[in-house]
Amino acid sequence: MKLLHYREDGRIKLGISTVHGVVDVEAAEGGASPELASADAALAAGNAALERLRALERRVSEQGPAAFAGALRREADLALEPCMLRPGKLICVGLNYRRHAEETGSPIPSYPILFNKFDNALSAHGRDVRLPDTSSKTDYEAELGIVIGREAFGVSPEEALDYVGGYCNVNDVSARDLQLRTSQWLLGKSLDGFCPIGPYLVTADAVPDPNGLGIRCSVNGELRQNSNTSDMIFDCRTIVSYISRHMTLRPGDLIMTGTPEGVVLGYPEERQVYLKTGDIVTVEIDGLGALTNRFV
Repeated sequence: MKLLHYREDGRIKLGISTVHGVVDVEAAEGGASPELASADAALAAGNAALERLRALERRVSEQGPAAFAGALRREADLALEPCMLRPGKLICVGLNYRRHAEETGSPIPSYPILFNKFDNALSAHGRDVRLPDTSSKTDYEAELGIVIGREAFGVSPEEALDYVGGYCNVNDVSARDLQLRTSQWLLGKSLDGFCPIGPYLVTADAVPDPNGLGIRCSVNGELRQNSNTSDMIFDCRTIVSYISRHMTLRPGDLIMTGTPEGVVLGYPEERQVYLKTGDIVTVEIDGLGALTNRFV
């Protein structure tokens, strides 16, 4: 199931992307329901809320678009919002693809390298991302995002994916000169708009193996990153388990699992051309749709 948020009549609404269009959940359900107001709310409410959404998706499939004409929207016409509106935590994993570590000349880490972004960095598919005046080295990073579905603390790797609510595309935009100015990466990672996510939150049942997904990034149509999540040094199970051993993960928390090779930082210095005004970057992961943003 593909969940998304969009803005209509001054409100943010929850939708389900289907072959017939986007189903306006509130309209299709005949009224507002707090637990179905957003993907965040549905995850917090638990399996019962998600089952209501799946049942609605099935009804649309079985009854056809005519039965839901007033509740269907054309996806291309929608102004999308981030697929998670208010993640409690935005946790990033650095240097988590073997070939990316190699291209940057970095040693293979013994433990997951963790850092964070803040919610000011959240952005959505189709939005412009502002290039900061304080940096001349803004880079792209295609990443798989893990969204936690239920509270997790001290979970084992074997059970870790049972706590995942879904997955999404992420562009972990990075201002390299600010990131590497000090030993702490936060400044170059948490500028406004530097974390586009979406367009969808794809529920975990639709992604049976998160470590077998093709992951790609293009700039102005030129393929720059082309890898597979199987190249992760620490796989999704290990990441969720590791973090949960140190802090409680709650529904809606977003974990960004690292980027593969092909970022500008990994090129020889004479070939490094960082993002500039007008560049269009698309992140695409198998089964999760495509996340596109223009840099201005």
